[in-house]
Amino acid sequence: MNGRTGARAPEHAIVIDLGFGDAGKGVTVDLLCSRGGYGAVVRANGGAQAAHNVVAPDGRHHTFSQFGAGTLAPGDPVPTHLSRFVVVDPFALAAEARHLTCLGVPDPLSLVTVDRRALISTPWHAAANQTRERARGRDRHGSCGMGVGETMAYALDHPADAPTVGDCASPELLRRKLERLADRLASVLAGESEPVGVSSPGEAPSPVGAAEAAGPGATDTGRRSEPLPDPEECLAAYRAFAERVRLVDERYLPRLLDRAPVVFEGAQGVLLDEWHGFHPYTTWSTTTTVNPLALLAEAGHADGARRIGVTRTFATRHGAGPMVTENVLLTERLADRHNRTHPWQGGFRVGHLDLVALRYALEATGGVDSLVVTHADAPARLGRELHWCVGYELADGAPLRIAPGDSPDLARQARLAGLLTAARPVLEPVPGEVPTTVADALNLPLEAVFTGPTRDDAHLPVRRLPRVGAFPRRMPLARHRVA
Repeated sequence: MNGRTGARAPEHAIVIDLGFGDAGKGVTVDLLCSRGGYGAVVRANGGAQAAHNVVAPDGRHHTFSQFGAGTLAPGDPVPTHLSRFVVVDPFALAAEARHLTCLGVPDPLSLVTVDRRALISTPWHAAANQTRERARGRDRHGSCGMGVGETMAYALDHPADAPTVGDCASPELLRRKLERLADRLASVLAGESEPVGVSSPGEAPSPVGAAEAAGPGATDTGRRSEPLPDPEECLAAYRAFAERVRLVDERYLPRLLDRAPVVFEGAQGVLLDEWHGFHPYTTWSTTTTVNPLALLAEAGHADGARRIGVTRTFATRHGAGPMVTENVLLTERLADRHNRTHPWQGGFRVGHLDLVALRYALEATGGVDSLVVTHADAPARLGRELHWCVGYELADGAPLRIAPGDSPDLARQARLAGLLTAARPVLEPVPGEVPTTVADALNLPLEAVFTGPTRDDAHLPVRRLPRVGAFPRRMPLARHRVA
C-alpha cells in the first residue's frame, strides 16, 4: 500500500504539527515520499533544533534535524532544500550527514541545496543562548540551547552583519562578520546579561504562576565555563560546508516548484509559533503554513498545495510553558524512547488529547485540508485512562475560551499563557475510536493513521468529506479576544 509508485504527486504538500511538536511530522513526510512523485522536501522554518524521528521498516532510525525526512524513502533518497527561512547550522548538518552515511545513504550532503540568504547559526549564538537561559533560572523559556533564537535576534539587531550561508563561500567577509559577532556577544558570554534575556521574540514579563521546573543548571548564575569557539576552526568548517552542499539563489526554488511537487516539512508545532504561541514559551520561528504559502505564492503556486495537520492521540510537550492537559500518570505510561529528558528542556511531558488546543491551532494556521493521527495504538494500551479535553475552566469554575488574536501582540499572548497556566481541563471519555472521532470533531478527512512507528504501520482510511458548515477547510485568521 505504501510502495513507491514513481507517479508524479498531484500537488505540493505542506505538513505541520498542530501541537507543541513531536506529533509525527517526520513519519508523515516519510510516508508521503515513500509513495513517490515528490521532487524534494523543502524546509521552511526552524533550524537544527528540529528533531523528527523516522524509523524505516527495516529498523533504521534517524532523527532528522535539517535533512528532509524523505531521505530514507525507498528507492532514491528525496533531496532536501533549505529555504531562506531556515537557520542553518553547518556543524549539525555535517554530523547528521555522518549518521545518514552509516545508515547507508550515499553522500548525503550531495542531496542538499541551500538558499544563500539563509542565516547560519554559529557556536557563539549557541553559547549566548545557553548563557541567557541559565540566567533565567526557574523562569526558563524552554529553549533547546542551540542558538536558533539568538541567531534570529542578532540578525534583527544587526541585519548587515548577520552571517549567511552565502558568506561561507567568501571567507574574508565571513571572518569580519564572525569577529563582530564575537565582540558584540562577549558581554553575554561573560555572564553579564540581564537575568531575563532577550532570546525570545520581544520582551514580556513572565506570566503569573508560570514558573516551571527549571531542570539542570537552574541555579546557575549564567557565567560560562566552556571555552569560546576558535574562529579559524569555524572558518575552515564553513568553507568545507560551502564546497560540499550546493548554494543557490532566489531563482532556484521557483524552478524546483515548476518541475515537480514538493513536500514542505514544518518544524516545531503551531502552539510554539512565535506570534500565536504562548509567550515567552515559544520558538523564534513561524510554525504555521505562512512561510510555505509565501514561498509558493512567490513562485506562482499560491493555490496548489494540500495542507496536512498532524496530531498524536494524546498531547505532548518538551520544555517549559503551559500545558493544560498534562498528566503525570500519562507521562509515566507513555514514555517515548525517542523523546527522553533533554539537557536543556528537561523531561518529556504528556497529557490527554486537547481538543481545545487543536482547534486553536487550526484557527491560528488558517485551517488544513486533512489530518494525520499518529500513536493510534496508545488508547488500546491505556484503556479508560486516556480522555480528551473538551473545554478549559478557571479555578472558580468559569469557562475559558481561547482564540487567536491580532498578530503580532506578544503582551496578549503572555496574558494568555498566564491564563492557561491557571486553567484546568474539562475531560471526558472519547466517544469512539480516537482517530475517526477526532477527525469528526475537527471536521477533517483523515489522510493517514499510524498504529506504530514506521510507514508500514500507516493505513489510509476511506476519505470522508467534511460536514458542510462546521469548520471551513480554508479558514481566515480570526480576530477574537480571549473570553
